[in-house]
Amino acid sequence: MNTAQQTARVGLFFLLGLALTWVTFETLSDGKIFKDRGYALIAGFDNLKELKAADEVRMAGVKIGTIELTRLAGRRAEAVLRIEPGVRVAKDATATIVMAGLIGTNYIGIDLGTPGAPALTDGAELRTKVTPDINSIMTEIGNLGQKLDGALGSISNAIGGKDGQPGLFQKIEKLVSDNSDSAKITMSNLQDITTKVKDGQGTLGQLINSPQLHDELIATIAEIKAAASDTKTFVNDTQGILAQVKSGKGTLGTLLYDEESAASIKATVKNFHDVSDKIAKGEGTLGKLLNDDSLYIGVQNTLKKADRAIDGLGDSGPITAVGVVANSLF
Repeated sequence: MNTAQQTARVGLFFLLGLALTWVTFETLSDGKIFKDRGYALIAGFDNLKELKAADEVRMAGVKIGTIELTRLAGRRAEAVLRIEPGVRVAKDATATIVMAGLIGTNYIGIDLGTPGAPALTDGAELRTKVTPDINSIMTEIGNLGQKLDGALGSISNAIGGKDGQPGLFQKIEKLVSDNSDSAKITMSNLQDITTKVKDGQGTLGQLINSPQLHDELIATIAEIKAAASDTKTFVNDTQGILAQVKSGKGTLGTLLYDEESAASIKATVKNFHDVSDKIAKGEGTLGKLLNDDSLYIGVQNTLKKADRAIDGLGDSGPITAVGVVANSLF
């Protein structure tokens, strides 16, 4: 083989190696070595929970980018997200760390946000929300198990007893044993009572076994229902009357709610008050008649004269009767 052929073969293998290297890099970089890398968003968490560079960023379950790097920023951890170009992330969208499975890797999940909200720009910070991971869940389950174990221990001690103290079953057994005689007497009394009721003795027995008492009870209940119905009707009528009064209808409604009638009543009461005051003060004919003693004395003298005139008529004739009366009076 001459030198030219060897040189050609070496060059061919070199070009083939370059092609394989290119394909390898394109595959590992998802075909984006020379493409637009999109834009970056920053998501801050208290704990990144095993997130690392190259982990996925998903929106509604669809991959929209990757984690470019993770870093500490003061008292929090930040993940720099590289979002694919053309993917719009709403300004009010929220990012959370999602566990892909018990043995899978975690990823960052972003919700869709509010429709019509403005989009985040390159370098903007994304809102985040803390979600429990498998470690915190297992810790909570362990704490719950400890609490459950303590509760079961307390229940066991209460039932079986502890430190020489009787448990629940022992207390129930002792209670039943101590009160067995009383329980027997009580059961005997209950049996006697049920026997009397069955035989129709006593008020309850007669009520249960007597058809007459049953019919009377039914009739009484019917009367009570009728009385209740009448009461309901009375209440409805009363409400209707009150409604008419409030609306100013009828005499009472007019007196209570008609301003003109109320003013007339007030004027009448005032006039009556004025008249009674004048009478009490002796003003006017009726006031003088009630309060002036001289008028009373005069009327009394006139009645005496009339009495004497009538007595004189018995002795005088009809002709002189008028003259006697006139002389007696005047």
